[in-house]
Amino acid sequence: MTHRIDPAYFEHLHPYLTAFRRDLHRHPELGFEEHATAARVVQELQKLGIPYETGMGKTGIVATVTGSRADNGRRVGLRADMDALPIHELNACEHASEIPGCMHACGHDGHTTMLLGVAAYLAEHRDFAGVIYLVFQPAEEGLGGGKAMVEDGLFERYPMDSIYALHNWPALPFGQVAVRNGAIMAAADRLLITVRGKGGHGGVNPHLTTDPVRMTGALIQSLHSIISRDIDPLDTAALSLCGIEGGDLKGFAVIPEEVRISGTVRTLDASVQNTIEQRIRRVCDGIAAVYGGEIEVCYERIFPVTLNEPSASRHVEDTVCAELGEQALIRDIAPSLGAEDFAFMLEQCPGAYFFLGTAEEENTPPLHNAHFDFNDRIIPTGSRLLLATALRALDK
Repeated sequence: MTHRIDPAYFEHLHPYLTAFRRDLHRHPELGFEEHATAARVVQELQKLGIPYETGMGKTGIVATVTGSRADNGRRVGLRADMDALPIHELNACEHASEIPGCMHACGHDGHTTMLLGVAAYLAEHRDFAGVIYLVFQPAEEGLGGGKAMVEDGLFERYPMDSIYALHNWPALPFGQVAVRNGAIMAAADRLLITVRGKGGHGGVNPHLTTDPVRMTGALIQSLHSIISRDIDPLDTAALSLCGIEGGDLKGFAVIPEEVRISGTVRTLDASVQNTIEQRIRRVCDGIAAVYGGEIEVCYERIFPVTLNEPSASRHVEDTVCAELGEQALIRDIAPSLGAEDFAFMLEQCPGAYFFLGTAEEENTPPLHNAHFDFNDRIIPTGSRLLLATALRALDK
């Protein structure tokens, strides 16, 4: 059957959901510390009479909504993330963060709120067959909360035919929905390189040292040439060295024993990812041999590529066209080299991840910016779109 969702429902609920979202924004919590946030979600689920399980992946929640029609065996999941970032908020609004050095700079407060909007609708409208799981995930921001939920048995305890998630996207116009088949977000790797030498006096006997600063200078230049000379120009990848630490600025004549470099690698293809890691290790070995020092490489693969399954991507496209109109859909959006640990869920269950545009001003602050604030006007659209995605998937 085709479910007709009355847009007025979410418009009516909009003030309540906005107040809830702003309350979350005032009280942000970092990954795996979302105890108060989870408690607020649980409080809402209890009001709605929706059963749930807490403690999944430490602080995650899974709520279960069963349709009133004869069970068709279909199971669909919707996921929202709950954690904040270690950023000090610079907004002066009334609902600005009350926690110094912590804020919702990525809109996870909005994602959680939109999924609770779905819960509110389903609590009153159960005229469907099958089961919808509402997955409230912790620790998306670099800590692998999605992986923790998977390892905690998410899909064994709650088998799903498909799972979907959206992310607010201030780089897109308000109300536009973008999706693509295949890789939509990058694999994220963490790089930590330790350059070791032999310290000494930079004026008296530099010739007797094995200067790790000198080695680091050569290393940085060589590593930055990997993308341009070892990777096919038609492939997409990024290698950025983002931090360097060594010596003491007060010790201007002291050559240190050690320098450390941190950075990240982003790729959309496993073979490219493998090549970059191999080349990094080769360059480090070469620089160490040339200068007579030692270079240790710690290469950590944090998040895999976020891969949308073809039929799930088409399902999102069809849902957007049916609910919001063809003009709202952006097909085959260019992938982002940001990373998303929803990727761990998509490795275990077919599904799709998509973007919901929120920009209404030319200079809308981007994600992870101290001036960012989730656009509350998009809440009805996001809730409606998530709901329709799940209900239409149950009908397949």
